[in-house]
Amino acid sequence: MNLSEKDLQQIAQRGISAETIETQLHQFETGFPFLKLEAAAAVGRGIVAPTPDERSQYVEAWQQYKAQGRRVVKFVPASGAASRMFKNMFAFVDAPYDVPTTDFEKKYFDEIEHFAFFDALDAVCKKNEGKGVKALMAEGNYKAVAANMLKKEGLNYGQLPKGMLLFHKYTDGARTPMEEHLVEGALYAASKGEANVHFTVSHEHMDYFKQKVAEKADALAQQYGVKFDISFSEQKPSTDTIAATPDNTPFREADGSLLFRPGGHGALIENLNEIDADVIFVKNIDNVVPDSLKPETVEWKQVIAGVLVQLQQKAFEYLRILDGAPTQAQLDEMAYFVEHDLCCQPKGNTVDADYLRRKLNRPMRVCGVVKNVGEPGGGPFLTYNQDGTVSLQILESSQIDTQNEEYMKMFTQGTHFNPVDLVCAVRDYKGQPFDLPQYVDKTTGFISSKSKGGKELKALELPGLWNGAMSDWSTVFVEVPLATFNPVKTVNDLLRPQHQ
Repeated sequence: MNLSEKDLQQIAQRGISAETIETQLHQFETGFPFLKLEAAAAVGRGIVAPTPDERSQYVEAWQQYKAQGRRVVKFVPASGAASRMFKNMFAFVDAPYDVPTTDFEKKYFDEIEHFAFFDALDAVCKKNEGKGVKALMAEGNYKAVAANMLKKEGLNYGQLPKGMLLFHKYTDGARTPMEEHLVEGALYAASKGEANVHFTVSHEHMDYFKQKVAEKADALAQQYGVKFDISFSEQKPSTDTIAATPDNTPFREADGSLLFRPGGHGALIENLNEIDADVIFVKNIDNVVPDSLKPETVEWKQVIAGVLVQLQQKAFEYLRILDGAPTQAQLDEMAYFVEHDLCCQPKGNTVDADYLRRKLNRPMRVCGVVKNVGEPGGGPFLTYNQDGTVSLQILESSQIDTQNEEYMKMFTQGTHFNPVDLVCAVRDYKGQPFDLPQYVDKTTGFISSKSKGGKELKALELPGLWNGAMSDWSTVFVEVPLATFNPVKTVNDLLRPQHQ
């Protein structure tokens, strides 16, 4: 690889080592191996479906855990721009026709008054056009309405982060997803009256995000009787990956400099690693519901957290026994726990004290999974690991060999999928934080085709945050109701009953 002195300086400025760049360029050449699958997870095979009695007991376990003054943080990846939400409306503004024509456009304009941002849009239309939304539509000027939603001189929704859009209407005003996450934090993650919420935000939106949080947090803290501790971080430049040409050499900008791209959500394992907490909830910015539907979400968040702390307690107990001189009966009991409760099958590994210690002393996560209703996302699978064991993983379609009929059948007929609903235990039995990047399976990244300035390039995504980045964690899946999963991928999703 021929890197100039200037290249090496550019690499060093990002906090990346030359070895990492060499590895990445090598990965472009070799690609990433597909994962070897055992089966799709299902209820009774890797997915737990708790009974009402068990749910109450898990909620109680979580309440007791919090009462000990443990530090709990709600971690919200919020750096995504909302531009993709408005793809259809950008297309309408640029379309050769002036009236709503596609089903999507018709729905948007027919139900425009049901959007939580309608009043704000109406006000900005009056300011910029001298007429409100209804008047503009009556005279056939639909494009002015859409442009005022999207463009900078209007609401600027085409450029803002998703967390800053008005999602839900209330009698006292409308709320953004950022506010809804603060409310959730108060309802299930507050410990000793303090709710810690951490947002990962892109650099260009950081000031605006902080300003909005400062405006809204005090009123919500008062309303819910908690004290908020809100923190922020950005994806680190050191987690960016180098772009390559189709022949796997470094892609260069017009001025000859190297092109780097964000490494995807897997880069956030570094941000997660810096969170000081015993337990961390992870949930995407756009998966929120209005207050009327929150009780179910709040109950189930506590259920999965209760499952987590009970499993962790047992693992800690066993690790302390392993520090002494465990009997064969105790080792057998631990082996049963690892295989049945943590769903990690040895598959030819010798199950001795060393093996048990390795599988018990690592980060742990419990993931809510919902019944598959055809939404895009990762599925829960039993997968072979680097060490030959089989354990539960969340897989994206890009990690599966589409030429393998058996695997594709598992993927398409999977009963459940994971909507990024995780609760994580990140300290060991001695109270020390795990070093999370040590548990990433580096062979689970993937390569996609992109373009820049009309030139084709290859982009490298790091192992995803809830995929390969958490590959070597203990993982347990719990079936949660579909009502706890309400993502907003397009603006019209906000018209679904759950968001009204």
